[in-house]
Amino acid sequence: MNPDTTIALSLISHTNAGKTTLARTLLDRDVGLVRDAQHVTQEATSYPLIDTSEGDALVLWDTPGFGDSARLARRLRQQSNPVGWFLSQVWDRFRDRAFFLSQKVVLNVRDQADVVLYLVNVSEAPDDAGYLAPELSILEWIGKPVIVLINQTGRPRPRDEEQAEEARWRVALGARPIIRAVTTLDAFARCWVQEIALFNLVARVLPDASRVPFGRLVNAWQVRRQVQFDESMTALAAPIAAAACDREPVPEAGSAGTLRGIGRSLGLGADAADSARSRASNAIAARLDQALRRSTDQLIAVHGLEGRAKEGVLARLAGGVALDAPMNEGKAAMMGGVVSGALSGLAADLASGGLTFGAGMLTGAVLGALGGAGIARGVNLARGKSGAMLRWDDAFLSGLVGSAMLRYLAVAHYGRGRGDWVETEYPPFWPPLVAEIVEKHRDRLVQVWALREPGCKAETIALELRGVLADASREALERLYPGALAGRGPDDAEPPDPR
Repeated sequence: MNPDTTIALSLISHTNAGKTTLARTLLDRDVGLVRDAQHVTQEATSYPLIDTSEGDALVLWDTPGFGDSARLARRLRQQSNPVGWFLSQVWDRFRDRAFFLSQKVVLNVRDQADVVLYLVNVSEAPDDAGYLAPELSILEWIGKPVIVLINQTGRPRPRDEEQAEEARWRVALGARPIIRAVTTLDAFARCWVQEIALFNLVARVLPDASRVPFGRLVNAWQVRRQVQFDESMTALAAPIAAAACDREPVPEAGSAGTLRGIGRSLGLGADAADSARSRASNAIAARLDQALRRSTDQLIAVHGLEGRAKEGVLARLAGGVALDAPMNEGKAAMMGGVVSGALSGLAADLASGGLTFGAGMLTGAVLGALGGAGIARGVNLARGKSGAMLRWDDAFLSGLVGSAMLRYLAVAHYGRGRGDWVETEYPPFWPPLVAEIVEKHRDRLVQVWALREPGCKAETIALELRGVLADASREALERLYPGALAGRGPDDAEPPDPR
C-alpha cells in the first residue's frame, strides 16, 4: 500500500461497545473475537476495507477498548516526564496488561489514523457514562478528527428518532473542535446506504491531499454495493416471475363441487386434504414456497451473511390462489359470495404465513380476481379456456413484490456481527412505507402482469419486474436515508454546532 494514498479509519470506544462487531459488518467477514466481555480485543489490528486500481487503499483499525479511562487520561498527560514514561512503558506492561494495552491503542490511533470513529452506546444515557469526559480528553490528546457513531440502537428506527438521539449526544459531547460529526451506525442494524453516508462525512474532514484518493475509494465502495443491490433485485424478481407463469390443473367438477373445493382451499372446509382443488392449491403454494426460500438464501449470501430462510414460508397460503377457469355466471356469483365471506380468514392465513399485506391490497387481490359474473364473462371471452387451472392472481403477485421489498430491507440491515441470519419481525414503520411505494408503482406492475398473456415467459417478466423492484427499493432506501444515495451526508447538512 502506498502511504500517500492509504487512508486509515480507527474504531475506538469504551470496552465492550461493539467495535469488532461493527468491523465485521463493514468488512463483510469475520475478524477478531466477539464476546460479551471486557477487553476481548487484545491489540490494534488493521484490515483492508477496499482498494482501487490507482493504488488507493482504505483500511480499518480495530482496537482494544478503553477500560479505566480517567486513569488513562492522567497517564497520557504524564508521558512527557521520565516517571510517567517509566510507568507507562515498564510498570504497566507487567503489572496491568489491560491498562498497558489501552495506552498502546491510543498511541496507535495517534500515529496511524486519519479519522477516528468513536462508538458510543445508545442504551446508556450520556449523563450516566462516567467515562465520557476522560475519553473526550483522550480524543483531544490524539488530535485527529472524530466522527461519533451511535451504536447498539436495536432494530432500525425512523429517521426522526435517530436525529433526536444524535442531537442529545451532540449536546452531551459539547463544543469540541475535534468532534466533527455525530451519526447513527449500528453494528446489528445498519444498512449499506448508511456506510456511504458515513464515508461522505469522512470526506469532509480529511485534508485536501487525501480527498481525491478517498473519492476514488468511495466510488469503488459504491460500485461494490451497487453490484450487490443488482444481484439482490435479480434474486427477488425470479421467484415472483416464476409464480406469475405457474399453473396447476384442477379436475373438472359440477357447481357444487366447485363451491366445496373453493371453500376448502380458502380454509372453510374440514377435509381440505381430500379435495382435488386443495391438493392443487397446496402444490402451487409449495412451489412458490420453495422458490421464495431459494431466493432468500441467495439474498443472504449476496450480503455476505450466513444462515438459511425458514421452511414453510407459504405453508398456509394455499387459499391465496385464484381459479383461472371457464365458468358460467352462476358459478362466478357463488365464488364471489364465498370469497367475500372469507376475507378475514384469508387475511389471517396470509399473515401467519409470514407475508403481511395492507388490507386494501389484500381486498383488491381477492375481489379483483374472484369477482362476480361480469369478471367471469370477461375471462371466458378473453382466454377461451378449455380446462380449469389454478394460478396466482395479479394483485397477489403485487403483494409478493411488497413482501420481497421487506425481505430485502431486512437482509440489507442485518449486520454480519449478529451471526447467522435469523428472520425477525419487521420494524413497524417499514410495511406502510413499502405498501405506499408499491401502490405508486401499481400501473407498472399491471403492465408486468399483462405479459402473462398470451404466452407467459418467466424470463421476460423477471427482466421487467427487476426494474420495478429496483426503482421501488431505491425509493424506500432514499425515504429511509435521505440524501445518502445521492452522495450526500445524513440530511445533507453539517451537524449543528452545540454552542
